[in-house]
Amino acid sequence: MTLANTKTVGQRGSNDPGSHVDGLVPGEASPRRRALRRLMRHKSAIGGCFIIIVLAAVALLAPFIAPYDPVGISRDMLQPPSSQHLMGTDNLGRDIFSRVIFGTRVSLQMGFIAIAIAATFGTTMGLMAGTYGGLVDSVLMRFVDALMAVPGILLALTVAAVLGTGLQVAMIAVGIAWIPSFARIIRSLVLQVKQMPYVEAARSLGSTNQRLIWRHILPNALTPVFVLASLGVGSAVLIGAALSFLGVGAQPPTAEWGIMLSEGRQYMRSSWWVMAFPGLAITVTVLAANLVGDGLRDALDPRIKL
Repeated sequence: MTLANTKTVGQRGSNDPGSHVDGLVPGEASPRRRALRRLMRHKSAIGGCFIIIVLAAVALLAPFIAPYDPVGISRDMLQPPSSQHLMGTDNLGRDIFSRVIFGTRVSLQMGFIAIAIAATFGTTMGLMAGTYGGLVDSVLMRFVDALMAVPGILLALTVAAVLGTGLQVAMIAVGIAWIPSFARIIRSLVLQVKQMPYVEAARSLGSTNQRLIWRHILPNALTPVFVLASLGVGSAVLIGAALSFLGVGAQPPTAEWGIMLSEGRQYMRSSWWVMAFPGLAITVTVLAANLVGDGLRDALDPRIKL
């Protein structure tokens, strides 16, 4: 090797693209860190996260925060907000503030568990349909199309009518109503990822479908799932409250926001606080979940400037 060739080899450094691994420049932040930095600059998303954290803390510490028994009946019926009852009392003399506090537990359980059910089954169906194609794809997508043909709240009501009433049934019903959204988006992403060169290379080296799914396809298709799940929590809370309002979700005397709205609607004109505070709790929760979802979408999309 000549001196010139030796110098050429020795000078191959950081400016040579071939010397970098995976195309990352030394010192450059990974995509996850860049997404986290973008999310931290999204003020509304940070506000939404703060509200969700506060609501979760309230749900966990409900027995210590609530000043009264949420189902305890008293003679102080339809009392307006005061120092004794911060949000007033309902038609049975129950403290509305205590019931709103305990209702946070029920509503957050509804949102997170229902979306966990939808994400699990929807992602599985989307992965199988997109990966195997053919008959599997046709059967699964026709089932998803049938679910999508029915509005979400009507589908949830149908499931609740078949399985019965109760909080657990309402969670399952809301989860089933959200399965098509996850299945469709995962299937479309899988079809895109399958065409990537690294997937074709892994397949040519003899990788099985299971290995392709868990090692290559699923990790690169999960990002939209987190965005959809964060947006879906708010909708699940809203649909769950609607089911309880209609009498097929959580049942009285459970402290749940939808039940509180249903029980207080006949007193809306004379005692506004009976419906105002549970309605405000639903609004704040849904808004916080949507802010977090919008922030995640913006942070994970490099085309959007923050």
